[in-house]
Amino acid sequence: MKNDNLKGQHRINEQIRAKEVRIVGDDIESAVYPLAQALKMAEEHEADLVEISPNAVPPVCRIIDYSKFLYQLKKRAKEQKAKQVKVNVKEIRFGPQTDEHDYNFKLKHAIGFLQDGDKVKAYVFFKGRSILFKEQGEVLLLRFANDLEEYAKVEQMPLLEGKRMIISLTPKKGTSTKKTTPQQAAKVAKSEEEED
Repeated sequence: MKNDNLKGQHRINEQIRAKEVRIVGDDIESAVYPLAQALKMAEEHEADLVEISPNAVPPVCRIIDYSKFLYQLKKRAKEQKAKQVKVNVKEIRFGPQTDEHDYNFKLKHAIGFLQDGDKVKAYVFFKGRSILFKEQGEVLLLRFANDLEEYAKVEQMPLLEGKRMIISLTPKKGTSTKKTTPQQAAKVAKSEEEED
């Protein structure tokens, strides 16, 4: 059963160890009752006595159908998970003296990442004595940010951390395109073939 991982979280009915419990609920007056009376009330309502807050003094309980309670918890957790936005951060590495072809190649990839809705973290890695060229690295990153101005906004200006100078870019709203699955791409190709 899918609710098994939630089942052990709450004490119900005879598992509750406290002598007195505070009962809260929609159709029950919120008050402190002895455990025996609370269990009797739950039985009268043909429901379970569920310990909601075991650390409170006295523990807080609800009279509710336990399986329904687990279902509501699971549903609430699923809704919260659906509201979360997963953000991917793609890294692009430069050398302090990156040539034009490599720069344009990496710029093209960065545009693709930003259009997919991913953040881009670009950095210049200084190896050995190349740390002497940190001004060149900063100029390179600022040029990179300027070239991506229509796709992204700068989240963090160039910052030297150890042997890396890092800049963070986040996609502008409205520039991201939805990723298509292979099945969706196949459907589009098939419909184009039928039109011809």
